[in-house]
Amino acid sequence: MKKLMIIGASGHGKVIEDIARLNGYQKITYLDDRWEELKMLGMNVLGKCSAIPLYINEYQFAIGIGNNLIRKKYYDIIHEKNGDMPILIHPNAVVSSNVKLEAGTCVMANAVISTGCEIGKACVINTAATIDHECKLDNCVHISPGVHLAGNVSVGELSWIGIGSCVIQGIVIGKYCIVGAGAVVIRKVSDNTNVVGNPAQILK
Repeated sequence: MKKLMIIGASGHGKVIEDIARLNGYQKITYLDDRWEELKMLGMNVLGKCSAIPLYINEYQFAIGIGNNLIRKKYYDIIHEKNGDMPILIHPNAVVSSNVKLEAGTCVMANAVISTGCEIGKACVINTAATIDHECKLDNCVHISPGVHLAGNVSVGELSWIGIGSCVIQGIVIGKYCIVGAGAVVIRKVSDNTNVVGNPAQILK
């Protein structure tokens, strides 16, 4: 029996549950710090997130948390305990056969990842996002719904690309950046920078 434990039982976690079921997982449970409240609502929540070590040999793990820093925290905990974090891909996503995906990454419905892309650990490629040829995403990047990355775009660790934003070909977005919803990125974004607008400008 394929068994998956999802860390985080809010909306993002429920989307991952749906993808997992479509990938043949038969037993799906959660850990969440609001576990008592959620259990009363009928969710299959076994305890707080701190209980990860108790289940490390019993389940595979997925992290149902959109926030990059928190997702990285739990990725690191599971990795240090030698836990198994599968790559989860919705059946309606299109992923080229030579794309490199790393542990803990989730690709949502109708996303497209084109040839030659490299996607790091614990990334989120959200609903209907498109990532064109030879893009590189570092670990714990979140590509929000409806984002479009043109070819050869690079996104650094822990950066968040907001819903509906577009990035033109060859652009480098650094580490720890936020690209605001609907932004159009036409020039390099340095580390630790937030940009918004069309064309994207630094948010001061």
